[in-house]
Amino acid sequence: MFNLKDLSRAVKQVADEKGLSAEVIMEAIEASLAAAYKREYGEKGDVVRAKLDSKTGEVKFWKIKTVVDESTVHMGEEEEEAIPRESDREGEKLPRYNSDRHLLLGEAKAIKPEAKLGDEIVFDLESKEDFGRIAAQIAKQTILQRLRESERDSILNEWRDKEGQVTSGLVQRFERGHVYIDLGRAIGVMFANESIPGEHYRPGERLRFYVLAVQEDTRLPGIILSRSHPKFVTKLFEMEVPEIADGTVEIKAITREPGSRTKIAVASNSEGVDPIGACVGQRGTRVMAVNNELGQEKIDIVAWAEDPQKFIANSLSPAKVEAVEVLERHEARVYVPEDQLSLAIGRGGQNVRMAVKLTGWKIDVRSNTRPEEVQEGGVVAPEEAPAKIAEESEEGPSMD
Repeated sequence: MFNLKDLSRAVKQVADEKGLSAEVIMEAIEASLAAAYKREYGEKGDVVRAKLDSKTGEVKFWKIKTVVDESTVHMGEEEEEAIPRESDREGEKLPRYNSDRHLLLGEAKAIKPEAKLGDEIVFDLESKEDFGRIAAQIAKQTILQRLRESERDSILNEWRDKEGQVTSGLVQRFERGHVYIDLGRAIGVMFANESIPGEHYRPGERLRFYVLAVQEDTRLPGIILSRSHPKFVTKLFEMEVPEIADGTVEIKAITREPGSRTKIAVASNSEGVDPIGACVGQRGTRVMAVNNELGQEKIDIVAWAEDPQKFIANSLSPAKVEAVEVLERHEARVYVPEDQLSLAIGRGGQNVRMAVKLTGWKIDVRSNTRPEEVQEGGVVAPEEAPAKIAEESEEGPSMD
């Protein structure tokens, strides 16, 4: 019989440490007791369950048998593995009959007249309190395994709703180019290609991250984080700009070359609200807050427009565009003053490349004084736009 005072204290302590309910802890204890009982007194195929009375400290044990017939089990020699049969549906395998865990329908009806296939018949077992060393070790392993599984499920349930949101955490360690982040009850990982190129990380440093995915097919909850994803910038603006959070201002399109530049196209859903002004904030405070989080990454905020000519012209900001000629096959030729040509194309063609990604149009930037002359780096098609990002992001993250 258990010392209930010590047990309840231990259950509460473990529950608080693991962030689990007391019921989950008790279920783990009962599963461990059942495993120990089976190891010490049962047969290999037995299904044993235990119930701990929280009022008296008494433990009761049962053996469970499932009601079966020839349609649900293979009536051959008793073996653990399942074998395929011709009658099985589409390759399904029937388990072999095992008298330790199975009860034929006729036998079950003799015990319980209303029994049907799939029912569980319960047989009381003699209560035991003495367990051998190996059984006790199995009990310990079972309870630890159950607690790990329950903790993992609890963490998954907590983080599943945070997918697509921004969270903060402490940089914990740096391993094979990946950064591991302490999120409290869980550890997140930011893979090398999800970090901002050139960004340096220090152990203990608190940063914000975009929760890219929560994977359930790993031994530990796989919380995948990112600082390079375009939606990270979108969420940061939602946090800094109330007009975006309440839907008055909308981010219509965004493109990003992490660590270098981001372009976002914004529109107002309310007359009289300046979308660019709302994002920039008084004296640039709002955009500066986002900018600081991204490590001084340049941010271009442009006005979205339904008219392709106007939107394409805006997308090449900060360059001033004189005219946009819309051609066939989603192509546009843009004319800019001679002194704006290098600004419109950008270093390495970055500005026009990002304008293409933002608008989805093929853009050909030319000087208005030399309209027939094709400019080097001034012609970019959508399928060519992402080409140089990888080249500029070859270095993984580093830790100070």
